[in-house]
Amino acid sequence: MTLAIEHVLVTSAAMLTVGMIGLLVRRNAIIMFMAVELVLNAANLNLIGFSRFLPDPIGQVFVVFVIVIAAAEVAVGLAIVLALYRNRDTVMVDEASTMKW
Repeated sequence: MTLAIEHVLVTSAAMLTVGMIGLLVRRNAIIMFMAVELVLNAANLNLIGFSRFLPDPIGQVFVVFVIVIAAAEVAVGLAIVLALYRNRDTVMVDEASTMKW
């Protein structure tokens, strides 16, 4: 059973919407990183969907590239959050808006 491209696009749009709402509403840095991952996974789902719909494997190559970039982003982001928590005792972005330590 193959899914129609519309199902993939609707699921991807839902993931993108949840990710964007998470970015705009929440102020916790860890929740914001999870929301960014949702947005990236929505883009990955679009790439895979179109790669299967149009028989072209370049979408799958881009997905691997996006996953590598997302892993690097998480590593750097979590290091920043850890440093923020050690210095400020909070991971709330609003409370850590100034960079004066």
